[in-house]
Amino acid sequence: MTIKLILAGCGNMGYAMLAGWLKSAKLKAAEVLVVEPADALRTRAEALGCPAVADAANIPAGTNPVLVVLAVKPQVIREVTAAYTIFGNGETTFVSVAAGTPVATFTSILGARTPIVRCMPNTPAAIGKGMMVLFSNSLVSEAAKSFVADLLSASGAVATIDDEALMDAVTAVSGSGPAYIFHFIECLTAAGEQAGLPTETAKLLAMQTVYGAATLAAESGEEPGLLRQQVTSPNGTTAAALGVLMGGDRLKDLVTEAVEAARVRSVELGK
Repeated sequence: MTIKLILAGCGNMGYAMLAGWLKSAKLKAAEVLVVEPADALRTRAEALGCPAVADAANIPAGTNPVLVVLAVKPQVIREVTAAYTIFGNGETTFVSVAAGTPVATFTSILGARTPIVRCMPNTPAAIGKGMMVLFSNSLVSEAAKSFVADLLSASGAVATIDDEALMDAVTAVSGSGPAYIFHFIECLTAAGEQAGLPTETAKLLAMQTVYGAATLAAESGEEPGLLRQQVTSPNGTTAAALGVLMGGDRLKDLVTEAVEAARVRSVELGK
């Protein structure tokens, strides 16, 4: 069977994407060639039925993939990308999930005529609940854009942007965003304990409340602000709590400051 996709890197994110593609039948295992130097990670890719090699130099001659997906950390992205120049300046589209690495980095290595898609995923992609945001350079065909979006939809929701500069804001909101929510769960748990709840009960209440509220917001079709109002009785307990969180735009300002700090750091890392 013809190799359609080369997956460079099968760590946590790469493996999660691969498992999603196969489970959803968007690709057959034999259509994906995994390139992964770590024995244990390569073995688990093979356990899914995919052919795997330890190095790009071991890619069989004549392989002509539709996509090369670069699922490695930003620290090694230049070194890894350089191993795939044989597929540059051609019809193969490259997809990168390396945070903070601009398209210009890839074209400088692979060639100016190389189709590049830059993707910002987040960690919930590991359970098929992620947020993937895509930016494509002008060389990516409509067919390739559709193929990439369809593949990534196995890992969650997919959105596109037309201005690559917005990737820093994307990183600050959805890329780093899960950590903000995890910390909110930590804080809500601690507050529950302070109010007298047993630790495990406080943790369950905090996690399930965040999960349920997020699911309701996603599935109800209502604006979050309206849902908030529906929960808030005049002079009730929720109103008392929101008076603390929303007074003087307290929480809004704090979250805005946090997102801006992440955006600025993303800009710095991309230089």
